Amino acid sequence: MAEHTATPRAGGTPPAILEPLELLYEEAGQPRFSLPPALATAYGGDLGFTSPCVYANFVASIDGVVTLGPEYPSSGSAISGREPADRFVMGLLRACADAVLIGAGTLRATPRHRWTPDHVCPQAAPAFAELRRNLRRAAQPELVVVTASGELPTEHSALRSGALVATTLGGARKLDGRLPAACTLLTAGEGPNFRMADVLTALHAHGHTAVLTEGGPHLIGHLFSEGLVDEVFLTTSPVLAGRANTSRLGLVAGLELLPNRPAWTDLISVRRRDSYLFLRYRLRAPRASSGPARVD
Repeated sequence: MAEHTATPRAGGTPPAILEPLELLYEEAGQPRFSLPPALATAYGGDLGFTSPCVYANFVASIDGVVTLGPEYPSSGSAISGREPADRFVMGLLRACADAVLIGAGTLRATPRHRWTPDHVCPQAAPAFAELRRNLRRAAQPELVVVTASGELPTEHSALRSGALVATTLGGARKLDGRLPAACTLLTAGEGPNFRMADVLTALHAHGHTAVLTEGGPHLIGHLFSEGLVDEVFLTTSPVLAGRANTSRLGLVAGLELLPNRPAWTDLISVRRRDSYLFLRYRLRAPRASSGPARVD
């Protein structure tokens, strides 16, 4: 996708980012950031989060597939069909975040990706930058990669641009001297595993209270197991992915919730673009687990 920025029309009025999303439902009384006008128009209203907050964003097929397997990089783009409205919402959620949290598997599966707002929606870059200035955020959200083993593609361009890498003592030994100079290594566990709560505590110490996770399914499974997810944004793409002898995962992997520990949610927002639905859910009071995570 070519990188470009919007150029003003004659008279100084910037062009619309995209045709506004259609707001179908929104719960009253939600926090609001007072989005810049261009973003509020494109989103079909305002957006905001309580602090601190951990929120997830996924795109899924009608039959619930969010990843197509390791042999298919960039599964999200295939499932969404690179729908501009989905890419805008992805960029907007990144623009609201202090940090974007991913697992090593997501990093490996998207070798050319950058977890910045303008990477997925370059035409909104000026408005994203305005929002971040208004929120007194850094120019870009910090990328946070978690890995228990330390097995990372250290040549990835996102790491070369700078990231916080959270790992165990063993992972830190494996990564010692291999990470790009722009990266910071955070040791979050002494054994082979660590708790995601400890990672979030370290992020809060860095001033990161608004944390977006873009998964994948194993990472969000660990977050759910510790009761750490506050909200889920889910784009339902009008496509059937299918499954046949392949590791095509749903939103949560590595954790069974039903029937003994269901994670109930409340629907707080519904938007639409053509046959795409943009859903926002708030998690009800979760029941945390004490088990440590192995995040790879």
